[in-house]
Amino acid sequence: MNLFRLLQARASAGKPVRVALIGAGKFGSMFLAQVPHTPGLEVPIIVDIDRDRAREACRTVGWDAARIAATTFTDDGARTIAGGAMDVVVEATGNPAVGIRHARAAIAAGKHIVMVNVEADVLAGPLLAEEARRAGVVYSLAYGDQPALTAEMVDWARATGFHVVAAGKGTKYLPAYHDVTPDGVWQHYGLTAGEAQSAGMNPQMFNSFLDGTKSAIEMAAIANACSLDVPADGLLFPPCGVDDLPHIMRPRSRGGVLERSGVVEVVSSLERDGRPVFRDLRWGVYVVLEAPNDYVADCFRQYGLKTDASGRFAAMYKPYHLIGLELNISVLSAALRGEPTGQPYGFRGDVAAVAKRNLRAGEMLDGEGGCTVWGKLLPAAASLKAGALPIGLAHRVKLKHDVAHGAVVRWSDVEFDAGNETVKTRKAMEAAFAAQH
Repeated sequence: MNLFRLLQARASAGKPVRVALIGAGKFGSMFLAQVPHTPGLEVPIIVDIDRDRAREACRTVGWDAARIAATTFTDDGARTIAGGAMDVVVEATGNPAVGIRHARAAIAAGKHIVMVNVEADVLAGPLLAEEARRAGVVYSLAYGDQPALTAEMVDWARATGFHVVAAGKGTKYLPAYHDVTPDGVWQHYGLTAGEAQSAGMNPQMFNSFLDGTKSAIEMAAIANACSLDVPADGLLFPPCGVDDLPHIMRPRSRGGVLERSGVVEVVSSLERDGRPVFRDLRWGVYVVLEAPNDYVADCFRQYGLKTDASGRFAAMYKPYHLIGLELNISVLSAALRGEPTGQPYGFRGDVAAVAKRNLRAGEMLDGEGGCTVWGKLLPAAASLKAGALPIGLAHRVKLKHDVAHGAVVRWSDVEFDAGNETVKTRKAMEAAFAAQH
């Protein structure tokens, strides 16, 4: 509740919070749109592989010519991090390998890192966060994205004395979506391929949201940040509207769908027959609480909370998330308070690559949202025991063995370079956190 006051003090002292943005895509552009309207916050450096595109993004979001002229546009993230006089680095590339590299560079340079790149966070975030804590800098999930917003709600619930039964988000889901490829994605969004192309929409990226991969990644991030469990055999995606959260999102032993209390889960905005769910949570996040005693349950009723029939389970939710428009909260929290808006403290959830069809030896995997694999959320212990290949490393690797439709792809099924820095980082994280399991 004090970020704006703290920022005003920095602005009055002539010491603005300075940010280097890496990646001027949609998320980055939404963040940039707010910068001119936030006195005391500056983005003097923008890093993007296409500098002209980054300049155009600034024009599109309303930056004037003077602000653009005063900004350095570069494609060299490593040099920017090492030499720039900035407080915070925002990593918004979406590339796991690049994200890990930039995060480590920021930590080495003593700069806070806000990891919009949730793909990198799930691949190696627990290790990166530990490295940041040792270095005395902040490693943070990105506010505006659903993992950080959910982590905030979980923290609120626990700080007020509630037990968290379930936490997560909503999405559009049907079981058949797991096998959808980029070639067929647009029909599920009500668009033609031409309409999507003219809008600059990336079919593989949008497919990662549809086929369940992005949901798995985001729930793994929440589990690792909030010390919550993940379902034993992947997300259930139960159809559920906001009024039914306390009824459906409770343990099976109490009449719900969850295998236990204290888990992450995603609710679908579609019934299994394709009908829309009443008062769905497609764009939002939620937390389900359990009253510790009858007095608190009575308070739930007295103050109008939706509960299950017992009155002991209730839910709080946020119906929307504004993505990059809200990122200032993470940036300012790191720079002014030295606190993350969520960060991993353990390795509880992992995302394994699963075959979308029968795959043959010699085929090349094409990663998140592609034609060959989708990402399934698994308990980290189960993923490590199975030797599962993380979805973040299932890109441009060749299969050595056939993999059946629906089966988990394993490290032993693919050719990989053990000397690759991203692979080494992932293996180091697995070794560092194996003792937890």
